[in-house]
Amino acid sequence: MNHDNPALQDMQRYIGPGPLRLPSLPPLSLYVHIPWCLKKCPYCDFNSHAIKEGEGTPEARYIDALTADLEATLPLVWGRTVSSIFIGGGTPSLFSPESIDRLIAMIRARLMLEAGCEITLEANPGTFEKDRFKAFHAAGVTRLSIGVQSFNDAHLKAIGRVHDAAQARAAAEEAAQCFDTFNLDLMYALPGQSPAQLEEDVRTALGFAPPHLSIYHLTIEPNTLFAKYPPRLPDGDVAYAMLDRITALTEAAGLARYEISAFAKAAHRCTHNTNYWQFGDYIGIGAGAHGKLSFAHRVMRQVRYRDPKQYMEHALAGNAVAQEHEVSKQDLAFEFMLNALRLKDGFLVRDFCTRTGQPVTAITQGLKAAEAKGLLKTNLVHIQPTERGFDFLSDLQELFLPG
Repeated sequence: MNHDNPALQDMQRYIGPGPLRLPSLPPLSLYVHIPWCLKKCPYCDFNSHAIKEGEGTPEARYIDALTADLEATLPLVWGRTVSSIFIGGGTPSLFSPESIDRLIAMIRARLMLEAGCEITLEANPGTFEKDRFKAFHAAGVTRLSIGVQSFNDAHLKAIGRVHDAAQARAAAEEAAQCFDTFNLDLMYALPGQSPAQLEEDVRTALGFAPPHLSIYHLTIEPNTLFAKYPPRLPDGDVAYAMLDRITALTEAAGLARYEISAFAKAAHRCTHNTNYWQFGDYIGIGAGAHGKLSFAHRVMRQVRYRDPKQYMEHALAGNAVAQEHEVSKQDLAFEFMLNALRLKDGFLVRDFCTRTGQPVTAITQGLKAAEAKGLLKTNLVHIQPTERGFDFLSDLQELFLPG
């Protein structure tokens, strides 16, 4: 064996001896980031870049870069099948259906996809035109996620969205016609929003019979326009009352709340996001994309170059990864709990041990504290947030912070 081979030495970083002993590897997903959008929303802290006036997106070159990026990653996931693909952004629906078709074909040619692999595409009503969603479906997209946020023109304007209520309705209607599984994204506790207006938004969304709804509390994130110029939002008590109403309305429509912000009909839960919450693995390709990959003796995290131009240059040269680090044992336990406690059904103790390579004693202290506060219920097999724990999730998660 040639130990001077650079490629072999490179692989030793991943497959050589290390601090963990993982008995098996978790499910694997693929995340593809498309960073462009029509306009940067004032609340958005994702890696998104507004298209300059008169310019389009470099679709062909970007897909070439994604291809090179994925090919460079393949040796790290040989033999593993992919259970879901999520094309997020930015606004991926800015790309033409032909480009999305090319992207999906490129992925299929390089990865083993599970039968019935979920392929989600994020879309915004501002990029909607008739028959575009049908063309995305024909390209191989199985699940559409539409960033509606609100059906109220005043609120859409207040949060800087480029679409209006009529476009939001048209997009939801066409999604319902083209896709068996589609998701509508809504936000609540918006500037100037009353409980009655929130209820109207939820009822409008439910009118399209979506099998999945994601409903997020508007939060002010650092390094956003809203952080610099904060709008006045409904106070905490009003926001809690809004969430209670959301839960009641979705339940009456047959959508079960299975995650802190996600409501779905049976068999329509998002496979991709569930894999994140269950601490599965994911390849992340595209500008600024994050990835998590497990090996027998370690768990690695990777981040791609953020700037789209820089990303394309580096990916095409075979080195898209800007940062990489091995996750410490203490951080693994916390990261697992941070994600898994978002799920209403909780998780199995054996999954904690399998995915982190640690015994349950690593979290015993946190479990005892959470039980004492009524935030968690547990037996030797299963751990689950209580209703109170779900309502005060950040308090529950904090109990597992590394000491």
